[in-house]
Amino acid sequence: MTETDPQAAIDAERKKHAHERDERVYEHVAGDSQEGIPFIGAGPGNPRLLTVAGKEAVESADLVVHAGSLVNSELLEAYCDDAELVNSVGKDLEELVPLMRDAYEDGRSVVRLHSGDPAIYGAALEQMDALEHEGVPTYIVPGVTAAFAASATLRTQLTLNETANHVVFTRPQGKTLDPEDDHLAEFVEMGDVTACVYLGTHAVAETMERLVEEGADPETPVSVVYHASWPDEDIIEGTIGDIGEKVEAAGYRASALVLIGDAAAGAGYERSYLYGGWAKRGETESDTDDTNE
Repeated sequence: MTETDPQAAIDAERKKHAHERDERVYEHVAGDSQEGIPFIGAGPGNPRLLTVAGKEAVESADLVVHAGSLVNSELLEAYCDDAELVNSVGKDLEELVPLMRDAYEDGRSVVRLHSGDPAIYGAALEQMDALEHEGVPTYIVPGVTAAFAASATLRTQLTLNETANHVVFTRPQGKTLDPEDDHLAEFVEMGDVTACVYLGTHAVAETMERLVEEGADPETPVSVVYHASWPDEDIIEGTIGDIGEKVEAAGYRASALVLIGDAAAGAGYERSYLYGGWAKRGETESDTDDTNE
């Protein structure tokens, strides 16, 4: 097969996305077994948080291309014993795309294993587009993202009645996010938002200082969950005013999820309408009588 430049393939597929919807969108739902290479969310770390669909795919795979140490080695040992394992760290698209394409065309079952969920700060679509351009079908198997594991660890919700009506997934400004595209202070200022900050462990102190400079309340609760759901998971709790110092003291520079807002502490919420009288508004008198018998 003629080699295709991955960037040219991505550009071509992006143009197609802008003008037409892939027919497979209407033929399958998430969780379906489909033809091609699945891009699977491995979850946040604990192997038990891999979905059933993901587990079935990796157990039957001949080749698993995984996201290095971001995927728990226990998961690989538990479900990928019979597969060839390839660490994608340090490999560019020019290497990864032909590797997966050639294996698939040779009749091997190929799986691409991302951490968390591919939809959140993953680089799945560019790989999928490059493969699709070369005639290799792909599809996504969703996974559990770190924010959901962190909220479960903290025994709270990301949305809470009268506390947080909105959830934001964001990242701190830096190499990938320009200052003018950093809206974290605006989200925090809204007050009823839980801000989930990914990829920012190394910059917690700097990010919090910037929030204070931009008018955020230093007493706003912040929870940092390092390695959510892993055996070495750690929780650091504080406020915008002091969490940076606490994270620096702990020595963490990567792999932590930062939750900003009252919901992270499970504080200040009101009882919802769901289990109150409002929820019974459609019941008839006979329904109520039966319930009380």
